[in-house]
Amino acid sequence: MTNRSQHTDRSHRSGFVNIIGNPNVGKSTLMNALVGENLSIITAKSQTTRHRILGIVSGNDFQIVYSDTPGIIKPAYRLQSSMMKFVNTAIGDADIIIYVTDVIEKPDKNIEYIEKLNNIEIPIILIINKIDLTTQQILNDLAEQWQKLLPSALIYPASALEKFNLDNIFSKVLELLPEGEAYYAKDELTDKNLRFFASEIIREKILLYYQKEIPYCVEAGIENFIEDKNMYSIEAVIYVARESQKGIIIGQGGKSLKRTGTAARKDMEKFFGKKVFLKLFVKVNPDWRDNEQQLKKFGYIDN
Repeated sequence: MTNRSQHTDRSHRSGFVNIIGNPNVGKSTLMNALVGENLSIITAKSQTTRHRILGIVSGNDFQIVYSDTPGIIKPAYRLQSSMMKFVNTAIGDADIIIYVTDVIEKPDKNIEYIEKLNNIEIPIILIINKIDLTTQQILNDLAEQWQKLLPSALIYPASALEKFNLDNIFSKVLELLPEGEAYYAKDELTDKNLRFFASEIIREKILLYYQKEIPYCVEAGIENFIEDKNMYSIEAVIYVARESQKGIIIGQGGKSLKRTGTAARKDMEKFFGKKVFLKLFVKVNPDWRDNEQQLKKFGYIDN
C-alpha cells in the first residue's frame, strides 16, 4: 500500500500516526498492511510486539510515520514496564492516534487509557477490527458504545487481515496530517536496522513453535551480523531465564533449535532479499526481564 495516489493539497504534510490498543486486536497486522511491509511480527500470542516500531509511508507531498506499539497490559516485571513506556510515549508525541479494538474485546477494558485519550486534543481514529468475525448488528452496537466512551473519535470498521476499509482510513489520515516537512528521507521505510529485524524474526519463530511461558522468558540477541557480497552471516543467541528452558529450546538432539533456525533463516532471506547463513546459540540469562543493564542491551531502555 505504499504506491498511493498523491494528496491533492500542494503543501507538504507529515506527522506521527501512533497505533495503540490492547493485546491481540490486530495492531501489527494493521500497521504492516498500511505500510505495505511486514515490519512487525504477528502471532496469536499476546505481547508479541515488545518494541515501538516505525513504518514510514512517503509520497511527493506527504510522509506518514506510523508507529506500532506493544499491547496495553498491567506490568508484572521491568520489561513490561518498559513496554508500557513505549505506549505512553506514543500517546504523548502523536499527531494522530489510531486506537485499535476488535469485535471481541469489551470496550471498557483498560478504561484508564480511554480516559487518557479523552484528555488529549489531537485527532483519534478508532478502528473496530476483525469485522469479518461478527454481524452488522453487533458491529453497530459496538460502534455506539465506543462513540459514547470516546466522543471525539472517528470510528472506522475494518479488517486489517482482509485489508477491508484501509483505503478510507489512509485517506482520513492524509486529511488530518498537519503541514510540515518530512522527518525521514523519502526512501526510508523504518527506523530499525537489519539486526533488529533478524532478532525479531527469531523471536517470532519461538512464539510460534514453543508453548506456555517459554516465549515470554526468551529474548534474541544478534552477536555478529556480517554482510558479504552474496549473503548475510549472522550469529544469534537465544537468551532464556532458566536452565530447564534452555533444554526445551534446544530439544532432543537439537531438533527444536534446528527447526527454529531453519524457519528463521528462510524468513530472513525473504525479508532481506539475500542468502543468509544463520548460527543459533542458547544461553541462560537469569532475570533478564528485571535487569536494567540487560534491558538496555536489548533496546528496551535508552542508554
